[in-house]
Amino acid sequence: MTRSKITAAQIPNIITLVRIFLVLPTAVLLWRGMYPQALVIMSIAGASDALDGWLARRYNWLSSFGAAMDPVADKLLVAVVFVIFTVQGHIPIWVAAIVLGRDGVIMAGAGVYRLLFESIEFSPTFISKANTATQIVMLLLLLLALCEFSIFSELAFALVDPFCFYLLAVLGIASGLDYVITWGRRALRNAKRAS
Repeated sequence: MTRSKITAAQIPNIITLVRIFLVLPTAVLLWRGMYPQALVIMSIAGASDALDGWLARRYNWLSSFGAAMDPVADKLLVAVVFVIFTVQGHIPIWVAAIVLGRDGVIMAGAGVYRLLFESIEFSPTFISKANTATQIVMLLLLLLALCEFSIFSELAFALVDPFCFYLLAVLGIASGLDYVITWGRRALRNAKRAS
């Protein structure tokens, strides 16, 4: 029996796994209202996201595992933070419904497409990247506001409500429709070819 050794090329995947493991302590800290500590953990998660992507591209340490799990790690953290902040009353239900509903529709559509036609290789569009970036910025701003760091928190909250809420709603709907239209057309083409 041979033991597999960890190679340098696996470092981005390990960082991605660490980011997934950071979701639980982040959720616990947020739930308990320990916002400054949660901000530290989320900052580490954000830095790790940038680091694993940079390492994978810089040294060509790309893998199918990393390509699949990196967005899962991001979405998992964002979804957990959105749910907790919504339950705590910091994010309106309609904003959370748009953000989480969009992801649910995309995941369901991807599952149906894969079941009926072929596997999917997602390549995020510009509007999808803008949507994800806005979600992360808004959550960090809201977390900063909840940390009660005097004027910085007041400024952060002023940016979040209502500006970020409305921007997230627009980007969430637009990027969701973009995915539905793009993949709906592709599904129709595949269905015509199959018949």
